[in-house]
Amino acid sequence: MFLSADEGFVFKLADAGKTIDRGTLYSEGRIVLFAPHGSPLTPDARFEDLKAALKDGRLQKFAIANPEHAPYGRAAEQALESQGLWEDVKPKLVLGENVAQTAQFATSGSTQGGIFAYLLALSPEVAKLGSFVLIPADWHRPLRQRMVLMKNAGEAAKAFYAYVQTPAARAIFRKFGFVLSGEVK
Repeated sequence: MFLSADEGFVFKLADAGKTIDRGTLYSEGRIVLFAPHGSPLTPDARFEDLKAALKDGRLQKFAIANPEHAPYGRAAEQALESQGLWEDVKPKLVLGENVAQTAQFATSGSTQGGIFAYLLALSPEVAKLGSFVLIPADWHRPLRQRMVLMKNAGEAAKAFYAYVQTPAARAIFRKFGFVLSGEVK
């Protein structure tokens, strides 16, 4: 079984004939604007303080995952572009290799804030380190996360794959910020 935060990777495996089908969507990721305690940046749903911090010099370093290979980084770039901030924030970027490293940069105080996965912001270890606001989903392309069974999948993988699609599993996913279109967290 293969789960990916970027459904394109699943499609590549399917196109290469390595999977039983093209898989199923298990979540649509969301991103947050996060600021650690003590940061001069205050997260808000319209990025108003981020805009002001870029203009008045309060923002020196800002973390996102590397958009070249990380789907959450691409979504962060798109959200910033949608608000006309990409070019201004680009010189201040600290790029994480993945979304987990990005959250580490944003929560540690080594940056004034960052954009990373909602599911990480919900974790008690991260939530206690700062504040965040959910970024509107229409500011970036959907973060469609897909799972698929490989052709050589064993019975345990098949059973888990089936379980992940049950209402009980969906409830667990929602609890941790993994939702599908139309679902409420």
